[in-house]
Amino acid sequence: MALPVNINQLISGKAVEWDRLEFKKGWNPEEIVHSLCAFANDINNWGGGYVVIGIEEKDGIPILPPIGLTQSSLDVIQKGLIKLCHQIEPYPQIVSEPALFQEKHIFVIWVPGGNTRPYKTITTLGEKGQKRYYIRHGSVSKIANPVEEKQLLSLSETIPFDDRVNYHAELSDLSPLLIKTFLKDIKSDLEKEVGVIPFEDLCRQMQIVDGTKELLKPKNVGLLFFAENPEKFFPYTRIEIVHFLDDIGDRFVEHLFSGSIPEQLKAALQYIKNQVIKEMVLKVPGQAEAIRFYNYPYEAIEETLVNAVYHKTYSVREPIEIRINYDSIQILSFEGPMLPIKNEDLTKERVVSRFYRNRRVGDFLKELEFTEGRSTGFPKIYRNLKKNYSPEPKFETDENNLHFLSTIYSHKLFAPKSIKLGEKEKKILALCKEPKSSREILDFIGVSYHSWNINKFITTLVDAGYLYYTSPESVHHSNQKYFTVEDNVIAN
Repeated sequence: MALPVNINQLISGKAVEWDRLEFKKGWNPEEIVHSLCAFANDINNWGGGYVVIGIEEKDGIPILPPIGLTQSSLDVIQKGLIKLCHQIEPYPQIVSEPALFQEKHIFVIWVPGGNTRPYKTITTLGEKGQKRYYIRHGSVSKIANPVEEKQLLSLSETIPFDDRVNYHAELSDLSPLLIKTFLKDIKSDLEKEVGVIPFEDLCRQMQIVDGTKELLKPKNVGLLFFAENPEKFFPYTRIEIVHFLDDIGDRFVEHLFSGSIPEQLKAALQYIKNQVIKEMVLKVPGQAEAIRFYNYPYEAIEETLVNAVYHKTYSVREPIEIRINYDSIQILSFEGPMLPIKNEDLTKERVVSRFYRNRRVGDFLKELEFTEGRSTGFPKIYRNLKKNYSPEPKFETDENNLHFLSTIYSHKLFAPKSIKLGEKEKKILALCKEPKSSREILDFIGVSYHSWNINKFITTLVDAGYLYYTSPESVHHSNQKYFTVEDNVIAN
C-alpha cells in the first residue's frame, strides 16, 4: 500500500522528527518488532513513527546513499512483517510499502500511534518469554521502566481528540477533492491512487477513518482537514480577523475564514500578506544600499498563527481570533499550553513541550510544511523578529492555561509617534537629514557628550521612530551614525 507521505521528505527528516524515524541496514526482526511496538505506544503523542529498511544510520541519522534491498529480500520482509505483527498485543495498525529511493529499493513501515495502546511484545523471538512494553527514548526503542509503564497505562485511558472516531459523521463527509489536493501538495505517491482504489481503502491508508467495514467512520482529524464544512461537527472551528483601521478602534472590518483547516489557514495568511504586511525602504544619504523593513515579518506571523491552529483544543467552541491593531497583531486561541508549561515559561525564547495535544493535526501541518513540530516555533518567531529589528513578542496564558495569547508588535517605524518634539529635538532632526554621529549631534545642540544625554536626546528619538541607525545590524558600531527617516521613506 502507498504511504501518505513523500519519501524524499521523510528520509531527509523534513516530514517528521528524527526521533520518529528508525533506519535499518537490513531485515532484523527482533529489533524491528521492538520498534513497531514502541511507535504504536507513542508515549509522547507524536503520532507514531517510521521504520525504514535498506538504509544504514549513525546516531539516528541516515547514511546516504542507501545500501538498498534486493527483490528477494523485499518479498521476505513483506511476508515476515505479517508474522511479526502477531507478536505484538494487541495487533497494531501499520501501513507498509516498498519504495525506490535514489535508485535503490527500500522498505518503509509506518506505525501510527495506536488506538488500543498500550502494546507489548516479546523480548526475544523464538522463545516463550515474557512480553514487555516498549517505548521510544530519543532515537532508540527500549523496555519501559516502572514509571514509564505507569505513564503509558495512563495514556491508554485517553485517545487524543484529533485521533478519535467521530460517530456523528459518515464517510461521505470526507471530500475526495480535498484529499487529492492535499496528497498533490505534499507530492505523495498515494495521489496516483485517488479514484483508482476504493475511497474506503484510500482513507484507511491515510489513517483518517477507523472501524469495521459495516461501521466505518471518519476520525476527527479527517473531518478537520478533509470535510468541506468542519463546523458541522466542531462549531466555531474557524479563524476570525478583526482589523482595526485607526488607533482609536472606531473603524474596523471583520473577516471570517472557514472550511477545512488548510483552506482557512491559507486564506487568513493571504489576507494578512495582502492587506496588513507593509514594507519600508530607507534611503540612507551617502549610502548606496537601502535598508528594508516590514511592519511585521510575515514568517513570524505565519508561525504564530500555525502554532495556534496546531495547539488549539477543537472540542472547545471558540474560534481562533486575530486582532490587527494599529501597533500590534494579537492571536488568541483556546485552550492554553499543556502542562507542565506555565505562564513564566512563555517568556523564554525556546519552550519545549513533552506532550502534544493534536498529534495528527501536527503531522498533516508538517506534511504541508506549515510547521516543523520540533519545539522550534518560538525560536523561529524570535529569529525573524530580530532579523527585522522588531520588538520582542509577548506570549501569555492565564493561571489555569485556558487560553493562549500571542502579541507581535509593529516595527517602530510604522507605529504612531509617541513623543512631542522640543526645540532641541527639532534641531537634531534638521541636522540629521545627512547622517551624523552621536558626538556631532550633541555638540550641535550644545550639551555634553555623555551617555545620559545620548539616551535622552538620541535614543529617545530612535525609539520613537524619528531617527534611525545607518548600521542597524550593529547598534553599538564605533562608526554608527543617525539620520532622520521622514524624508527618506518609500512605503510599499
